[in-house]
Amino acid sequence: MENVALIESFSEFKDDKLIDRVTLMAILEDVFRSALKKKYGDDDNFDIIVNPDKGDLEIWRNRIVVADGEVEDENQEISLSEARKIEPDFEVGEDVSEEVKLIDLGRRAILALRQNLISKIHEHDNTIIYKQFKDLVGEIYTAEVHHIRHRAVILLDDEGNEIVLPKDKQIPSDFFRKGDNVRGVIDSVELKGAKPTIIMSRTSPLFLEKLFEQEIPEVFDGLITIKNVVRIPGEKAKVAVDSYDDRIDPVGACVGMKGSRIHGIVRELGNENIDVINYTNNLQLFITRALSPARVTSIKINEETKHAEVILKPEEVSKAIGRGGHNIRLAGQLTGYEIDVFREGAEEDVELREFSDEIEDWIIQEFSKAGLDTAKSILELDVNDLVKRTDLEEETIYDVIRILKEEFEE
Repeated sequence: MENVALIESFSEFKDDKLIDRVTLMAILEDVFRSALKKKYGDDDNFDIIVNPDKGDLEIWRNRIVVADGEVEDENQEISLSEARKIEPDFEVGEDVSEEVKLIDLGRRAILALRQNLISKIHEHDNTIIYKQFKDLVGEIYTAEVHHIRHRAVILLDDEGNEIVLPKDKQIPSDFFRKGDNVRGVIDSVELKGAKPTIIMSRTSPLFLEKLFEQEIPEVFDGLITIKNVVRIPGEKAKVAVDSYDDRIDPVGACVGMKGSRIHGIVRELGNENIDVINYTNNLQLFITRALSPARVTSIKINEETKHAEVILKPEEVSKAIGRGGHNIRLAGQLTGYEIDVFREGAEEDVELREFSDEIEDWIIQEFSKAGLDTAKSILELDVNDLVKRTDLEEETIYDVIRILKEEFEE
């Protein structure tokens, strides 16, 4: 049977849940018409009848009967003598319908047709998958570890769709084994060629926001609103929350008794330290809360330059800056203001920029990243603390301390 290969193709796809019967028939007709156009030059005068459930296929060519010797287009016209071989009573001017057998297309054309059919259906499936995951961008998704590569973990969902979790979108403490279930947000979906590439992220602030929605009923119900989320993945995060219902304590509801509600989120994020903060339109108060656990003495704000100068007692400075400068960096990101920390009674202090003739600019910038922008702020700490808070070598730090002591403590 010449259409056996096509019957096999039909049976492969007829029960595929990604494709409905009408779409499948449209794809099949399109594939056959392409093959007919290639062989006969035109397909307008062909009728194609397809039954994908059984694999039945009929192709009929319609031509007009012309007198013998007057055929100009063999695809559109048939001579009277040829027509009468089909039916003996045909006359000039009548329409003739003749079935075209698949074997007439040639063996090579049938193989190409099957390949084209498979390709078209895969292309359709890929388009459906692309649209499905495009709608899921920013939503939490769970998939199983299938393969671990150096730069990415390859996941498979229940439908067999491949999802990529790149190394730079994994939390530093993440460790996966084959078969593990992994949660993250769908970060992006791209069509590369005909195949969709689905990227998952566990480092996105949106992942933390969606975890709050999943784990805290008041957030899911909209009683508590998440105003902003900032993260240093695996290290520290700050979440600003608000409620329009005065009876609800948004921070208390999110954290729970003894941290019971937030514990699952912290564990999911590799023990990331999460500060939940009450949002307020009062900018000074918001910056004060953002710098928690440090206690702020006073704040001077420049709204035009988005800059805030914060005064703290000396013992509160290290809390405001945090390990590796994480606390002050996240507070700045959460509030949208660049925050500079100053110590009470630091009138006699000297800004580190004043030593630019002797200390290279990149070193000053490295200290500044950690909130250490005055001579006293550096001299008050020991070398080990300075090494932890910056990416500077111990030898470089000793040189800076020597310069500051010589100039500042004279």
